[in-house]
Amino acid sequence: MAAWNHRAMDARRPRVTLALDGRIEAGGASLPLAGTLDLLEAIAATRSIQGAAARAGLSYRGAWGKLAALEAALGRRAAAKTKGHGTELTAAGEALRAALDAARRRLEAPLAREVAALGAALAALPGAGDAPAPPLRLAASHDPTLVDALGGLEGIALQVCGSSEALEALRAGRADAAGCHFGTAGDAPPAAVLAGLRKDGLRALPLFRRAQGLMTAPGNPLGLRSIADLARSGARFVNRQRGSGTRAWFDRMLAAAGLEPAAIRGHGDEEFTHQAVAAVVAAGRADAGMGAEAAARRFGLHFRKLGEETYFLVLPARDARDRRVRALVARMRTARGGPAGRGPRADARRRRTDEGEGSAG
Repeated sequence: MAAWNHRAMDARRPRVTLALDGRIEAGGASLPLAGTLDLLEAIAATRSIQGAAARAGLSYRGAWGKLAALEAALGRRAAAKTKGHGTELTAAGEALRAALDAARRRLEAPLAREVAALGAALAALPGAGDAPAPPLRLAASHDPTLVDALGGLEGIALQVCGSSEALEALRAGRADAAGCHFGTAGDAPPAAVLAGLRKDGLRALPLFRRAQGLMTAPGNPLGLRSIADLARSGARFVNRQRGSGTRAWFDRMLAAAGLEPAAIRGHGDEEFTHQAVAAVVAAGRADAGMGAEAAARRFGLHFRKLGEETYFLVLPARDARDRRVRALVARMRTARGGPAGRGPRADARRRRTDEGEGSAG
Protein backbone atom coordinates (compact mmCIF):
# COMPACT_ATOMS: atom_id res chain seq x y z
CA MET A 1 0.00 0.00 0.00
CA ALA A 2 1.40 3.34 -1.04
CA ALA A 3 0.20 5.03 2.14
CA TRP A 4 2.61 2.97 4.23
CA ASN A 5 5.56 4.21 2.25
CA HIS A 6 6.50 7.81 1.49
CA ARG A 7 9.29 8.67 -0.92
CA ALA A 8 10.64 11.44 -3.08
CA MET A 9 11.58 10.40 -6.64
CA ASP A 10 13.36 12.77 -8.99
CA ALA A 11 16.17 11.72 -11.31
CA ARG A 12 18.07 14.87 -10.31
CA ARG A 13 17.70 14.57 -6.53
CA PRO A 14 18.54 11.96 -3.90
CA ARG A 15 15.80 9.41 -3.30
CA VAL A 16 14.29 9.37 0.17
CA THR A 17 12.12 6.56 1.49
CA LEU A 18 10.48 6.41 4.90
CA ALA A 19 8.21 3.49 5.65
CA LEU A 20 6.28 2.02 8.54
CA ASP A 21 8.24 -1.21 8.75
CA GLY A 22 6.48 -2.85 11.67
CA ARG A 23 5.61 -6.46 12.25
CA ILE A 24 3.12 -8.42 14.32
CA GLU A 25 4.96 -10.86 16.56
CA ALA A 26 2.55 -13.48 17.86
CA GLY A 27 2.28 -17.23 18.19
CA GLY A 28 5.90 -17.69 17.13
CA ALA A 29 5.24 -15.93 13.81
CA SER A 30 6.35 -12.57 12.46
CA LEU A 31 3.86 -10.92 10.07
CA PRO A 32 4.39 -7.64 8.17
CA LEU A 33 1.96 -4.88 9.10
CA ALA A 34 1.52 -3.53 5.57
CA GLY A 35 0.96 -6.94 3.96
CA THR A 36 -1.50 -7.90 6.68
CA LEU A 37 -3.56 -4.75 6.20
CA ASP A 38 -3.48 -5.17 2.41
CA LEU A 39 -4.93 -8.67 2.72
CA LEU A 40 -7.61 -7.74 5.26
CA GLU A 41 -8.74 -4.72 3.22
CA ALA A 42 -8.85 -6.81 0.05
CA ILE A 43 -11.05 -9.44 1.73
CA ALA A 44 -13.36 -6.75 3.11
CA ALA A 45 -13.66 -5.09 -0.31
CA THR A 46 -14.12 -8.18 -2.50
CA ARG A 47 -15.75 -10.63 -0.05
CA SER A 48 -13.84 -13.49 -1.65
CA ILE A 49 -10.38 -14.96 -1.34
CA GLN A 50 -10.09 -15.11 -5.14
CA GLY A 51 -10.92 -11.43 -5.46
CA ALA A 52 -8.67 -10.52 -2.54
CA ALA A 53 -5.77 -12.41 -4.16
CA ALA A 54 -6.20 -10.51 -7.43
CA ARG A 55 -6.50 -7.16 -5.67
CA ALA A 56 -3.42 -7.78 -3.52
CA GLY A 57 -1.38 -9.14 -6.45
CA LEU A 58 -1.16 -12.63 -4.92
CA SER A 59 -1.91 -16.09 -6.19
CA TYR A 60 -5.05 -17.76 -4.80
CA ARG A 61 -2.89 -20.18 -2.83
CA GLY A 62 -0.67 -17.36 -1.62
CA ALA A 63 -3.64 -15.42 -0.24
CA TRP A 64 -4.93 -18.48 1.60
CA GLY A 65 -1.44 -19.10 3.00
CA LYS A 66 -1.12 -15.55 4.33
CA LEU A 67 -4.59 -15.71 5.90
CA ALA A 68 -3.83 -19.07 7.52
CA ALA A 69 -0.53 -17.73 8.92
CA LEU A 70 -2.32 -14.69 10.37
CA GLU A 71 -5.02 -16.80 12.01
CA ALA A 72 -2.46 -19.23 13.43
CA ALA A 73 -0.49 -16.33 14.92
CA LEU A 74 -3.57 -14.68 16.44
CA GLY A 75 -5.16 -17.92 17.60
CA ARG A 76 -8.55 -16.89 16.18
CA ARG A 77 -10.34 -16.63 12.86
CA ALA A 78 -9.80 -13.45 10.87
CA ALA A 79 -12.21 -14.31 8.02
CA ALA A 80 -14.99 -16.80 7.46
CA LYS A 81 -17.34 -17.88 4.69
CA THR A 82 -20.94 -16.86 5.26
CA LYS A 83 -23.93 -18.24 3.41
CA GLY A 84 -25.00 -15.87 0.67
CA HIS A 85 -22.31 -13.28 1.51
CA GLY A 86 -19.05 -14.89 0.41
CA THR A 87 -16.02 -14.50 2.67
CA GLU A 88 -16.18 -11.75 5.30
CA LEU A 89 -13.90 -10.56 8.07
CA THR A 90 -14.79 -11.82 11.50
CA ALA A 91 -15.18 -9.39 14.40
CA ALA A 92 -11.53 -10.00 15.28
CA GLY A 93 -10.43 -9.55 11.67
CA GLU A 94 -12.34 -6.29 11.29
CA ALA A 95 -11.00 -4.96 14.60
CA LEU A 96 -7.44 -5.71 13.49
CA ARG A 97 -8.03 -4.10 10.08
CA ALA A 98 -9.43 -0.96 11.71
CA ALA A 99 -6.52 -0.71 14.16
CA LEU A 100 -3.89 -1.09 11.42
CA ASP A 101 -5.67 1.39 9.16
CA ALA A 102 -5.89 3.95 11.97
CA ALA A 103 -2.17 3.60 12.68
CA ARG A 104 -1.37 4.06 9.00
CA ARG A 105 -3.50 7.22 8.74
CA ARG A 106 -1.99 8.77 11.87
CA LEU A 107 1.52 8.31 10.49
CA GLU A 108 0.88 9.51 6.91
CA ALA A 109 1.38 13.21 7.58
CA PRO A 110 4.50 12.89 9.80
CA LEU A 111 6.15 10.54 7.29
CA ALA A 112 5.40 12.88 4.38
CA ARG A 113 6.82 15.87 6.28
CA GLU A 114 10.01 14.02 7.15
CA VAL A 115 10.45 12.82 3.54
CA ALA A 116 10.23 16.41 2.28
CA ALA A 117 12.59 17.73 4.94
CA LEU A 118 15.20 15.01 4.51
CA GLY A 119 15.01 15.19 0.71
CA ALA A 120 15.60 18.94 0.78
CA ALA A 121 18.53 18.54 3.19
CA LEU A 122 20.21 15.93 1.02
CA ALA A 123 19.70 17.97 -2.14
CA ALA A 124 21.37 20.94 -0.43
CA LEU A 125 24.53 19.03 0.56
CA PRO A 126 27.74 20.60 -0.82
CA GLY A 127 28.44 19.07 -4.23
CA ALA A 128 25.10 17.22 -4.28
CA GLY A 129 24.28 18.63 -7.72
CA ASP A 130 27.34 16.87 -9.15
CA ALA A 131 26.32 13.40 -7.96
CA PRO A 132 24.98 11.01 -10.61
CA ALA A 133 21.26 10.31 -10.50
CA PRO A 134 20.37 7.02 -8.78
CA PRO A 135 19.12 4.27 -11.10
CA LEU A 136 15.45 3.56 -11.52
CA ARG A 137 14.88 0.29 -9.66
CA LEU A 138 12.80 -2.06 -11.79
CA ALA A 139 11.47 -5.27 -10.23
CA ALA A 140 10.12 -7.32 -13.10
CA SER A 141 8.80 -10.68 -14.15
CA HIS A 142 11.20 -12.31 -16.58
CA ASP A 143 10.89 -11.80 -20.31
CA PRO A 144 13.78 -12.44 -22.73
CA THR A 145 13.02 -9.44 -24.95
CA LEU A 146 12.70 -7.10 -21.96
CA VAL A 147 16.08 -8.25 -20.60
CA ASP A 148 17.69 -7.64 -23.99
CA ALA A 149 16.14 -4.17 -24.26
CA LEU A 150 17.37 -3.16 -20.83
CA GLY A 151 20.90 -4.16 -21.77
CA GLY A 152 21.18 -1.09 -23.96
CA LEU A 153 19.61 1.40 -21.55
CA GLU A 154 21.38 3.37 -18.83
CA GLY A 155 19.89 4.36 -15.52
CA ILE A 156 17.73 1.27 -14.90
CA ALA A 157 18.64 -1.45 -12.40
CA LEU A 158 16.74 -4.72 -12.99
CA GLN A 159 15.74 -7.28 -10.38
CA VAL A 160 14.06 -10.37 -11.84
CA CYS A 161 11.26 -11.79 -9.71
CA GLY A 162 7.66 -12.98 -9.99
CA SER A 163 4.85 -10.58 -10.88
CA SER A 164 3.37 -10.61 -7.38
CA GLU A 165 6.81 -10.06 -5.82
CA ALA A 166 7.43 -7.15 -8.20
CA LEU A 167 4.20 -5.45 -7.13
CA GLU A 168 5.00 -6.07 -3.48
CA ALA A 169 8.44 -4.50 -3.94
CA LEU A 170 6.89 -1.45 -5.61
CA ARG A 171 4.30 -0.98 -2.89
CA ALA A 172 6.93 -1.42 -0.18
CA GLY A 173 9.24 1.18 -1.74
CA ARG A 174 11.96 -1.35 -2.63
CA ALA A 175 11.37 -0.68 -6.34
CA ASP A 176 10.39 2.36 -8.40
CA ALA A 177 8.52 0.36 -11.04
CA ALA A 178 7.23 -3.18 -11.53
CA GLY A 179 7.08 -5.29 -14.69
CA CYS A 180 4.23 -7.77 -14.45
CA HIS A 181 1.53 -9.68 -16.32
CA PHE A 182 -1.83 -11.13 -15.36
CA GLY A 183 -2.64 -13.73 -18.04
CA THR A 184 -4.97 -11.39 -19.93
CA ALA A 185 -4.48 -9.72 -23.30
CA GLY A 186 -6.33 -6.44 -22.76
CA ASP A 187 -4.76 -3.00 -22.72
CA ALA A 188 -5.51 -2.71 -18.98
CA PRO A 189 -5.12 -5.21 -16.11
CA PRO A 190 -8.17 -7.16 -14.88
CA ALA A 191 -10.72 -4.94 -13.17
CA ALA A 192 -9.97 -6.12 -9.63
CA VAL A 193 -6.22 -5.60 -10.11
CA LEU A 194 -6.74 -2.22 -11.75
CA ALA A 195 -8.90 -1.05 -8.84
CA GLY A 196 -6.15 -1.93 -6.39
CA LEU A 197 -3.52 -0.12 -8.45
CA ARG A 198 -5.63 3.02 -8.74
CA LYS A 199 -6.28 3.02 -5.01
CA ASP A 200 -2.53 3.07 -4.43
CA GLY A 201 -1.91 5.86 -6.96
CA LEU A 202 -0.28 3.48 -9.43
CA ARG A 203 -0.58 3.38 -13.22
CA ALA A 204 -0.17 0.40 -15.58
CA LEU A 205 1.44 1.12 -18.95
CA PRO A 206 1.09 -1.70 -21.52
CA LEU A 207 4.60 -2.48 -22.78
CA PHE A 208 3.99 -5.35 -25.20
CA ARG A 209 1.82 -8.36 -25.96
CA ARG A 210 3.32 -11.84 -25.98
CA ALA A 211 2.29 -15.44 -26.55
CA GLN A 212 2.68 -18.06 -23.83
CA GLY A 213 2.29 -21.79 -24.27
CA LEU A 214 3.87 -25.22 -24.07
CA MET A 215 7.53 -25.55 -24.95
CA THR A 216 8.47 -29.08 -26.04
CA ALA A 217 11.28 -30.87 -27.86
CA PRO A 218 11.55 -30.13 -31.60
CA GLY A 219 8.74 -31.82 -33.50
CA ASN A 220 6.63 -32.19 -30.33
CA PRO A 221 7.22 -35.97 -30.11
CA LEU A 222 4.49 -36.53 -27.49
CA GLY A 223 1.91 -34.52 -29.43
CA LEU A 224 1.20 -32.15 -26.53
CA ARG A 225 -1.38 -29.56 -27.50
CA SER A 226 -3.15 -28.70 -24.24
CA ILE A 227 -3.00 -28.84 -20.45
CA ALA A 228 -5.17 -31.96 -20.57
CA ASP A 229 -2.55 -33.64 -22.77
CA LEU A 230 0.06 -33.13 -20.06
CA ALA A 231 -2.07 -35.08 -17.59
CA ARG A 232 -3.14 -37.72 -20.12
CA SER A 233 0.36 -38.50 -21.34
CA GLY A 234 2.20 -38.37 -18.03
CA ALA A 235 4.73 -36.03 -19.64
CA ARG A 236 7.47 -34.68 -17.41
CA PHE A 237 6.64 -31.03 -16.79
CA VAL A 238 8.83 -28.22 -15.44
CA ASN A 239 6.94 -25.36 -13.79
CA ARG A 240 7.66 -21.71 -12.98
CA GLN A 241 8.12 -20.67 -9.37
CA ARG A 242 5.21 -19.82 -7.11
CA GLY A 243 4.47 -16.09 -7.19
CA SER A 244 5.23 -15.75 -10.89
CA GLY A 245 2.49 -14.62 -13.27
CA THR A 246 3.13 -17.61 -15.54
CA ARG A 247 2.65 -20.04 -12.65
CA ALA A 248 -0.60 -18.33 -11.66
CA TRP A 249 -1.83 -18.51 -15.26
CA PHE A 250 -0.94 -22.20 -15.54
CA ASP A 251 -2.76 -23.00 -12.28
CA ARG A 252 -5.85 -21.14 -13.50
CA MET A 253 -5.82 -23.22 -16.68
CA LEU A 254 -5.52 -26.36 -14.58
CA ALA A 255 -8.58 -25.38 -12.59
CA ALA A 256 -10.51 -24.52 -15.76
CA ALA A 257 -9.69 -27.99 -17.13
CA GLY A 258 -10.92 -29.62 -13.92
CA LEU A 259 -7.44 -30.91 -13.07
CA GLU A 260 -5.62 -31.02 -9.75
CA PRO A 261 -1.92 -30.06 -9.60
CA ALA A 262 -1.12 -33.68 -8.69
CA ALA A 263 -2.35 -34.71 -12.14
CA ILE A 264 0.70 -33.00 -13.69
CA ARG A 265 3.94 -34.92 -13.34
CA GLY A 266 6.47 -32.38 -12.16
CA HIS A 267 4.05 -29.65 -11.11
CA GLY A 268 6.27 -28.96 -8.10
CA ASP A 269 9.51 -28.82 -10.12
CA GLU A 270 10.23 -25.10 -10.42
CA GLU A 271 12.52 -22.82 -12.41
CA PHE A 272 12.88 -19.08 -12.01
CA THR A 273 12.78 -17.76 -15.60
CA HIS A 274 11.37 -18.59 -19.03
CA GLN A 275 14.89 -19.29 -20.29
CA ALA A 276 15.60 -21.66 -17.40
CA VAL A 277 12.43 -23.62 -18.22
CA ALA A 278 13.40 -23.75 -21.90
CA ALA A 279 16.91 -24.90 -21.01
CA VAL A 280 15.57 -27.78 -18.92
CA VAL A 281 13.34 -28.92 -21.81
CA ALA A 282 16.16 -28.51 -24.34
CA ALA A 283 18.45 -30.62 -22.16
CA GLY A 284 15.90 -33.45 -22.11
CA ARG A 285 15.30 -33.26 -18.36
CA ALA A 286 11.62 -32.45 -18.96
CA ASP A 287 9.19 -33.07 -21.81
CA ALA A 288 7.39 -29.75 -21.54
CA GLY A 289 7.26 -26.43 -19.76
CA MET A 290 5.13 -23.31 -20.01
CA GLY A 291 6.77 -20.11 -21.11
CA ALA A 292 7.08 -17.24 -23.55
CA GLU A 293 7.43 -17.95 -27.26
CA ALA A 294 10.69 -15.96 -27.41
CA ALA A 295 12.35 -18.40 -24.98
CA ALA A 296 11.22 -21.41 -27.01
CA ARG A 297 12.61 -19.91 -30.21
CA ARG A 298 15.98 -19.20 -28.62
CA PHE A 299 16.41 -22.83 -27.66
CA GLY A 300 15.03 -24.27 -30.89
CA LEU A 301 12.01 -25.80 -29.18
CA HIS A 302 8.53 -26.51 -30.51
CA PHE A 303 5.99 -23.98 -29.25
CA ARG A 304 2.28 -24.65 -28.82
CA LYS A 305 0.49 -21.38 -28.11
CA LEU A 306 -2.04 -21.48 -25.28
CA GLY A 307 -2.87 -17.79 -25.12
CA GLU A 308 -1.71 -14.18 -25.33
CA GLU A 309 -1.19 -11.67 -22.58
CA THR A 310 -0.13 -8.07 -22.12
CA TYR A 311 3.01 -7.25 -20.16
CA PHE A 312 2.66 -4.06 -18.09
CA LEU A 313 4.97 -1.54 -16.52
CA VAL A 314 3.40 -0.44 -13.21
CA LEU A 315 4.63 2.69 -11.48
CA PRO A 316 3.40 5.73 -9.55
CA ALA A 317 1.31 7.95 -11.83
CA ARG A 318 3.59 10.93 -11.21
CA ASP A 319 6.60 9.05 -12.58
CA ALA A 320 5.14 8.20 -16.01
CA ARG A 321 7.09 11.06 -17.63
CA ASP A 322 10.46 10.02 -16.18
CA ARG A 323 12.94 9.99 -19.08
CA ARG A 324 14.06 6.44 -18.25
CA VAL A 325 10.48 5.19 -18.31
CA ARG A 326 9.86 6.85 -21.65
CA ALA A 327 13.09 5.38 -23.05
CA LEU A 328 12.09 1.88 -21.92
CA VAL A 329 8.59 2.16 -23.42
CA ALA A 330 10.07 3.38 -26.72
CA ARG A 331 12.68 0.60 -26.75
CA MET A 332 10.09 -2.11 -26.13
CA ARG A 333 7.85 -0.79 -28.90
CA THR A 334 10.79 -0.94 -31.28
CA ALA A 335 11.75 -4.46 -30.16
CA ARG A 336 8.18 -5.76 -30.42
CA GLY A 337 7.22 -3.92 -33.58
CA GLY A 338 4.66 -1.59 -31.98
CA PRO A 339 2.59 -0.94 -28.84
CA ALA A 340 0.82 -3.66 -26.90
CA GLY A 341 -2.63 -2.47 -27.87
CA ARG A 342 -4.07 -2.32 -31.38
CA GLY A 343 -6.55 -0.12 -33.19
CA PRO A 344 -7.82 3.46 -32.66
CA ARG A 345 -8.31 3.12 -28.90
CA ALA A 346 -4.77 1.87 -28.48
CA ASP A 347 -3.43 4.72 -30.65
CA ALA A 348 -5.26 7.30 -28.52
CA ARG A 349 -4.05 5.62 -25.36
CA ARG A 350 -0.50 5.60 -26.72
CA ARG A 351 -0.67 9.34 -27.37
CA ARG A 352 -1.74 9.95 -23.79
CA THR A 353 1.17 7.80 -22.56
CA ASP A 354 3.62 9.84 -24.64
CA GLU A 355 2.21 12.95 -22.97
CA GLY A 356 2.77 11.44 -19.54
CA GLU A 357 -0.75 10.33 -18.68
CA GLY A 358 -0.25 6.56 -18.84
CA SER A 359 -2.82 4.09 -20.05
CA ALA A 360 -4.59 2.38 -17.21
CA GLY A 361 -5.37 5.00 -14.65
